[in-house]
Amino acid sequence: MARQRISSGSSFEAVAGYSRAVVDGDTVYVAGTTGFDYATMRIGEDPLEQCHQCFRNIAAALAEAGCTLDEVVRVRYYLADVRLFERLAPVFGQYFARARPAATAIVCGLVDPRMKLEIEVTARRSSPEQ
Repeated sequence: MARQRISSGSSFEAVAGYSRAVVDGDTVYVAGTTGFDYATMRIGEDPLEQCHQCFRNIAAALAEAGCTLDEVVRVRYYLADVRLFERLAPVFGQYFARARPAATAIVCGLVDPRMKLEIEVTARRSSPEQ
């Protein structure tokens, strides 16, 4: 089965030479995804708004790969400030109430000071497309 690359259309992907997601067999790897709205290339200031946009972006990539957030098996949260975890954890739980993936939260600097968080996931498709 050939590898499938998925793009969001973000200019970041072309500049840095990566794909929003890569499908390899029944595994879907979604790159670290921020709260940018790729249609407008804008990012809100509010961390909650960014978090919901991250999940919209991830869900769109997963849908193009033929799966959903419920099939995520691994998630990594990259937070610009440790104090964000308490505020955002309930949102993480909202999106992953069914999947309950293995999770790691990392506090680190992000490449753009407007970014408050970045989320990376790995999913396993229930029924790979042929």
